[in-house]
Formats: sequence, structure tokens, C-alpha cells
Amino acid sequence: MGNRLNARTGLVASALLLIGGLAQVAQADSDDQTLIERGEAVAIAGDCAACHTEHGQPAFSGGHPIQSPLGTIFTTNITPSSEAGIGDYSLEQFSDALRQGVRADGSHLYPAMPYTAYAKLSDDDVEALYAYFMHGVAPVDATPPQTDLPFPFNLRFSMAAWNLLFLDDQPYQPDSKKSDAWNRGAYLVQGAAHCGTCHTPRNLLMAEKPDQALAGASLGTWYAPDITADPETGIGDWRRDQLVDYLQSGHASNGATAGGPMLEAIDKSFSRLPQSDLEAIATYLLPADSGEGEPVSEPTEASQGIAPLTDNDTPAALAEIGSGERVYRDNCAACHAPDGRGLNGLPALTGHPVLDKPNADNVAMAVLEGVWPEHGQGMLGFADELDDAQVADVTHYVMTAFGDSDVTIDAARVGELRAGGAPSPLLPLARAGMAVGVVALLALLGGWLWRRRRQHRR
Repeated sequence: MGNRLNARTGLVASALLLIGGLAQVAQADSDDQTLIERGEAVAIAGDCAACHTEHGQPAFSGGHPIQSPLGTIFTTNITPSSEAGIGDYSLEQFSDALRQGVRADGSHLYPAMPYTAYAKLSDDDVEALYAYFMHGVAPVDATPPQTDLPFPFNLRFSMAAWNLLFLDDQPYQPDSKKSDAWNRGAYLVQGAAHCGTCHTPRNLLMAEKPDQALAGASLGTWYAPDITADPETGIGDWRRDQLVDYLQSGHASNGATAGGPMLEAIDKSFSRLPQSDLEAIATYLLPADSGEGEPVSEPTEASQGIAPLTDNDTPAALAEIGSGERVYRDNCAACHAPDGRGLNGLPALTGHPVLDKPNADNVAMAVLEGVWPEHGQGMLGFADELDDAQVADVTHYVMTAFGDSDVTIDAARVGELRAGGAPSPLLPLARAGMAVGVVALLALLGGWLWRRRRQHRR
């Protein structure tokens, strides 16, 4: 009897141990899945797919070309492939690449990868991001093209000196005097969302100018405007809800519409963030929400249908109009209306915020490339239909007629935009510096040899 009781007791204990073990495994699996999902959220906030996923290729397999002032930089495969990706990276190696710009093989990344911003990420978010890329992304054994910048920028070890000068590798430290929402917004803007990568001007060595953070910068073609709270040059006259709407959809009630790289960031990143994160970003960028921003025009004033001809549209009157207005009437008025107020719900140009910028690059780029969101209506580009002079003329007409702007643009600048931007002076300067260094080194060597020869003669 006692033996049976002991046996039953043992079986019950074993069953309980088994159930407890299974529960622990289930809990561990649940914790792992939670970590992976958190890492995916960090990847979305960091807009990793925009650079590391080329159109039509597997997610995060790299090969996307980034046009920099120094040449084309191809993004790397960051899938968990051991052959072509980061499958063999440890958490520490992953963190070093993400926050220090140093790969597992010890070579340095170019700051086109915004590791200077990702350095602000917390250890917990880095661990979650690592879990996502190792266990939530499918491995792809595809090797993207290699980056081959011209000499001397192909010497990656030179980035070690650049990092010593410009990399602040301290994670974000919350400001105890600010609200949780403000700190969350600061963490996203300065870190994961890396807004300064585009919106902060850079010095001659391509490092961001910290004293001009978010004050607006040219990307070679498109212009990333001032997004500080300055009401004159920045977005200080926006309401927070307008900024949230803009980040969610690319449109705001003040008439703003996104284009170029910002539209891509909205499509792939900002529109997928939680509402609370967007509100936090708005709280950080607009700490004093005035609530005074108004739409450019009331919806009832928008033009409907095709505008009828008027006395001003007679052949004699048309012969008097300038080339810019003629290009506008022939190519733009059917959607934006002759008076610029928009037709059938399409965007109005009258008073559009893009017309109140220090240059006309974004208007010209919209004419050249068009504006195509991932979903919804888009605008065709006219690069194949209009020459540089025509693009300059219609851009000037839109800026002056609908934006009351005195900003001008000429055909030469349009040609630069069409070609991908003006060439950087950094390459010839670097080569000249290298040449001066070589000459100086040869001079020192020659002086040393001359002194040695004189000593031998004595």
C-alpha cells in the first residue's frame, strides 16, 4: 500500500514538474515574441526598410543606392543570413554597428547610415531590435553591390578620426524637468527617427551642425525645411494636431503636403507609428502649442470641375502671358486650377507652405519627379516633357503667383537638380589636402636626406 502511494505521489510530482516546465517554456516563448514585436516597432520608427529594402527585393536584403555628395553608397544586407547578412553578429557587434558605425569585421560604416542618431537608442531598444532582425526577419543569401567611393574616401579607416570628432555615443538621457511625452518625442526625433540626418545642415566634413539642429538643409536635390518651433522660418505657426495629421498622412489642414524623401518616411515609418508617438513628436517639436494655425482656405472655396474660359483666356490675352504661366496652364491647371485653388479635392497651391521656403528646390523637384505616395492619388513628373528652362519658368510662376515669394530659380539650378545635385567641393578639397600632405612629407624627407648627406661629407 505504501509503495503504491509513493508511486502515485511521484507521478503527481512529475506531472506537476512537467506542467511547470511547459508553462515556463510558454512564458519564455511569449517573452521572446514580445521582444521581437518591440524590435519591429523600433525598426519602423528607425525607418530601416527605407534604406535596406530595395523595391522588388526581399525585405532588408540591401542594395538600395544612396546618392551622396561623394558618390553612390549601397546599403548592406541586414537579414540574419550568415553568408551575406548579419546572422553571425553577436548583440555586442550589432550594437557597435548600430551605435558606433563599426561592423563586425572592424571596418567603419559611412555616416549615410545614421549611427550618430541611433547612438541615442537605449540598451533595451537595441536588444529588442537585435531580436527582431535575428528572429523576425527572413534570411536572404544575396550580396548587394559594394560601395566604391573615390579616393581618399574609399579609405574607411579614416572614419575612425571622423567619429572621434563628431560622434556623441551617449544614449539619450531624459530631462526630468520635461513631461514624459516631451522626452519620448525627443528620444524619437534625436534617435530612432533621426530627423536631424536630413533637417540639420552639415559642415564641410559632412557632420551635422549641433548649433543649427533641425534648422533646414539641402539634400542635394530636395530641401528638408526648418522644423524648429521658429514661427518665421520653421513650423512654429503649426498646431500640434496639424503636425500629427501631416506625419500620419502627408497632408495637413494648413495646406502642407509631403513630397520626396519626407513622403517616403511618412509612407514607411511615421504613418505606422502609434498615435501616442506622433503626439509625442509634436509635443517635442512644438512645445508651445498656440492652437492658432488655420487652413489656407475653407473647403467651400475650392474650385470644382474644369474652370470655364473667361475674357482673360482669349487668344489675344494668352499671347500676352509669360512662359511660366503658359507652362502652368498647359500642364498644371487641369488639376490645380488656373487660380491655384485646386480642382475636385486636389491640393491647392495658393498659400501652400512649400512656397514659403528659402529656395524653390522642392517645387522644381515636384515638377521634375512628381509626388507619389505609397497609397492614394499622386502627381506625375514632367522631367521628360519639360526642359530645364521650362521647369524654372513654371516654378518661378508658382512661387510668385501663388506664394507671393521673391525666391527665384534658374535653368542652371534645375539642371543640377535633374542631375542629382551640385557636385560636392569636398572631393577636390580632400585630394588637394592629400597632395599638400604628400608634398610636405616629401619636403621633410628631402630635408632629412640632405642633412644626412652633409653629415657624411664632414
